Amino acid sequence: MKKTLPTEFIYQVFALLISFIIVHAVYVTLVRPSATSHLQQEAANIAADPAYVPQESLFVVIKDYEQETCFVLMLWALSILSYKGLAAWRQHKLLERDLLQLPKSLPIGPEDTRELAERVHGLPSLEKQYLLPRALLTGIERFSATRNVQDVSTAVGDVCDSEGERLESELSIIRYIAWAIPSVGFIGTVRGIGDALGQAHRAVGGDISGVTENLGVAFNSTFVALVISIILMFFIYQLQLLQERLVLDSERYVDHWLVRKLRS
Repeated sequence: MKKTLPTEFIYQVFALLISFIIVHAVYVTLVRPSATSHLQQEAANIAADPAYVPQESLFVVIKDYEQETCFVLMLWALSILSYKGLAAWRQHKLLERDLLQLPKSLPIGPEDTRELAERVHGLPSLEKQYLLPRALLTGIERFSATRNVQDVSTAVGDVCDSEGERLESELSIIRYIAWAIPSVGFIGTVRGIGDALGQAHRAVGGDISGVTENLGVAFNSTFVALVISIILMFFIYQLQLLQERLVLDSERYVDHWLVRKLRS
């Protein structure tokens, strides 16, 4: 496990940098120029026809810095979710293999534990770090030491429980991002309302354009942040479900292929 943690941390850092570069490039080249062009066109249409009804534009809704930050965080969170989802999927694929390579009806005695442990140790180094090989190896070593089937079942359950807690704790960074996105939206709301209040003196004189523009910033930032948060939480719960199934299926695999065959 010590080798995977720095790799994952480096991946998260580069994912954040790449997410910022991609989103900022899209905003600089497409979103903000398109929003500015749309607003200018709408202002010209209103000046030419006072009865003209302004048209909405997606670029105007997402043009501000708070929305850009929300998209950066969303892309960063999705990249982390993809990394963890791919890791869980690879471990699920391992459940389709017969790692112990034993006949179904053959019992396992204490004299067989060394050979079974060697088979597990013979897996590639990356696969040996997965939950299933670690649970199998723990069960084999516990049976070799105690020759007690109940101890094996307890040890395997402890390994699976600790893995479930570890996977749950590693989701904390994604949950933090999911919490931060609506917070960034509320920051945009506060900023927009504050700027709108700063334009109150112009509204008293009959020019309400500054107030309406800043109120648009306030509402748009909250709207975009909440929509992104809803989408992101769906993928978070899907990953959590995948990881929970991995832990349960691994424990069931060890019980079927190892624990039930032990002969003390």
